[in-house]
Amino acid sequence: MLTGLSAGILWALDTVILGIALTLPPFSSAANAAILAPFISTFLHDAFSSVWMLSFTAARRQFKNVFYALKTKSGKYILLGALLGGPIGMSGYVAAIHLIGPGYTAVISSLYPALGALLSYFFLKEKMKSSQIIGLLLSVGGVIALGYSSAGNEELHLLPGFLCAALCCIGWASEGVICAYGMKDPNVSSAHALQIRQPVSALCYALIILPIIGGWQQTVSVPPKTALLIAMSALCGTASYLCYYRTIAKLGPPKAMALNITYSAWSLVFSFLFLHTLPDGKSLLFAAVVLLGALLSAMEFSRKTKE
Repeated sequence: MLTGLSAGILWALDTVILGIALTLPPFSSAANAAILAPFISTFLHDAFSSVWMLSFTAARRQFKNVFYALKTKSGKYILLGALLGGPIGMSGYVAAIHLIGPGYTAVISSLYPALGALLSYFFLKEKMKSSQIIGLLLSVGGVIALGYSSAGNEELHLLPGFLCAALCCIGWASEGVICAYGMKDPNVSSAHALQIRQPVSALCYALIILPIIGGWQQTVSVPPKTALLIAMSALCGTASYLCYYRTIAKLGPPKAMALNITYSAWSLVFSFLFLHTLPDGKSLLFAAVVLLGALLSAMEFSRKTKE
């Protein structure tokens, strides 16, 4: 459970640092920065994360095992999960932000743990107790409330925006369930799965998405200071993914997802520390609901550990 909470904490730190990077050139000066910045930053984030994972895998001398895992049937499932969660899920997410704003996007995308629990029930035959379901619903509800309270009055393109957010939700939920199935193989560890995921995601952005949106020119013009911040955020994101994938393997997708979305609550803490943004009482209340629900959804595993 602590590993799952660590995933949320580290992803919140990743998000805040990446948000700071997006206020720097070239994102702050480009006329079409609002459209290109999310895609370019996601590519750079996953590319740097791939480098961090390569270093981690090299230090553990696991390259041979990763290549072996990639050749297995389970490795192919991890590959599919990487495509669904990375390029498909994240592209839907950033497109939805552009079309309907970050607030409404957060509301819809935060439903992915509930969808993941449903998919886990049908495909992995994984059941949850009523108290855990209540905890999951509390956590998801808290995130929805946080996102809804931050929704602005910007011009909205509702139908395409909602469809893109739904695509993100489906991609992220499917990634957790498919990767959980792949990691049932004892030869495919959570670290092996992440080593497969990150380069696949980065390559899809580099070879398909960036050429389609015409983003390579701005990508290569990113200055060192901005790149360094993105690299730092990617280090936090890599550690977060390692914790998240490990939690998926140990607790199952529903509980791992419920713990992971606590990043929306932890981001309030890091926003205060780094950006001096003081959250209001309503946001703090919703953040407490998110944390309470996540802890309740994973509490059964904690009792078994103590026994």
